[in-house]
Amino acid sequence: MTAGSRGDVAPFTGLGHGLARAGHEVTLVTHGRFEPLAARAGIGFHALPVDPRAELESSRGRALHRSTTGVGKLARVIAMARTLAVEMTDDLVAAARASDALLLSGSVAPLGHAIAEGLSLPSLGLNLQPLAATREFAPPMLGVGSWGTLGNRIAGVGLNLAVEQVFAAALPPVRARLGLPPTGTAAALRARERQGWPVLHGFSPRVVARPRDWRSGLDVAGYWWPYDGDAPLPDDLRDFLEAGPPPVFVGLGSATVPDPARVSAEIVRALRRAGLRGVIQRGWAGLTATGDDMLTIDEVPHSALFPHMAAVVHHAGAGTTAAGLRAGVPAVPVPIQFDESFWAARLVALGVAPRALPLRRLTADTLGAALIRATRDAGCRERARTVGAHIRAEDGAAPVVEAVNRLGS
Repeated sequence: MTAGSRGDVAPFTGLGHGLARAGHEVTLVTHGRFEPLAARAGIGFHALPVDPRAELESSRGRALHRSTTGVGKLARVIAMARTLAVEMTDDLVAAARASDALLLSGSVAPLGHAIAEGLSLPSLGLNLQPLAATREFAPPMLGVGSWGTLGNRIAGVGLNLAVEQVFAAALPPVRARLGLPPTGTAAALRARERQGWPVLHGFSPRVVARPRDWRSGLDVAGYWWPYDGDAPLPDDLRDFLEAGPPPVFVGLGSATVPDPARVSAEIVRALRRAGLRGVIQRGWAGLTATGDDMLTIDEVPHSALFPHMAAVVHHAGAGTTAAGLRAGVPAVPVPIQFDESFWAARLVALGVAPRALPLRRLTADTLGAALIRATRDAGCRERARTVGAHIRAEDGAAPVVEAVNRLGS
């Protein structure tokens, strides 16, 4: 069960495919627009009623751009998500009634855990970000640097309590319907912690090591990859790749931007100033580029495309960050909101990105300079290759398969 944008869904298609190969019957429960991803992975699907792209393009979604801080953006998205959680509840319950165990992403965990408890089903958390509070870094979703060991811990606890409020309206009727006693959201969070509820995290320990102050039951498994199958690259894209030196990929994933035309123009100017060809992914931001040295594409599996790139410029979402690392190519992260600044900082710390370039600071000059460093620095390229080799050798799905087998024992 998961909710959110494509990046919150795609990793679970590969994980679901792996569980199915291990003999489990798997249903992906998420927004209806992502049903083709489940079909391609050969797993079942149960649709949730909310369309995340429509929400981002609504007046409420566009209001996110008016917040200039991570805290402000998060407050807006929490307010928006409160209503959406209520809309999704009936389908979450219906899907759970047809299941033997629930695997819950961080985006639905508070509600899903209550449903599992009410139906006496075992459950397991599957997080794509390190959401549990720690002294070692500030909450990734706030998009800020460290506040010191005590400040980081306090902020992490406070953020988790705030996220629980997303489900404040949805939880009471669900608990009543399933015969559970009423409880507050803070009490529900404390109960999960006391129970040692198991949560596996879908990122490489080489990228984010397991915090030493995490409780037992919180473990880092390794990346979970979208199921892409063996789909070939489109002919026009393959022709473009073969027509010249390796280009640079530019894409902002499921992020939206206030002025797509301006951002697209700055990107094209930056690439040309750096003497580089570009593959521009349209995405939800609506980026476009024209010219013999530029190609605009729609959805293409990153696993097939990124190894052909000289570098990747992206919004530093968890999934795209992972795909770039696996491909072993340098990056220029352009964080926009939420956890993207956290992943961008990790890329810089790993030495595979010259710098983080927040979208609000992106110009032809700043991006062009970063691209020159990313593509011409031999050390950056070698570090990217080394990290990529380590990540490709990991099997993040195996710990999940083992955990699910334990749930049924």
